[in-house]
Amino acid sequence: MGITSALVLLAVIWFMTFFIVLPIRIQTQGDVGKIVPGTHAGSPEHHHLKKKAWITTGIAFVLWIIIGGTIISGVITLEDIDMFNRIGPGSASE
Repeated sequence: MGITSALVLLAVIWFMTFFIVLPIRIQTQGDVGKIVPGTHAGSPEHHHLKKKAWITTGIAFVLWIIIGGTIISGVITLEDIDMFNRIGPGSASE
């Protein structure tokens, strides 16, 4: 795996983790009882975005190490996940 592949893998894992962590423990304006006129009651009042970004970075880094290590070690290869024999050599229709 090259440096570019590793960075792309980290970015994908980071954003997927961020979208999972984002709605956790959010306090909406409706929960607090202070709804600003012109906004929805579900709009966030306290989102703790900086803390969630750091949590996401930690989780994503651990997942990246595990997934990257699995890819580099060769424990799981393309042949293992190629159920229809379309990826490897000799897979093209002649």
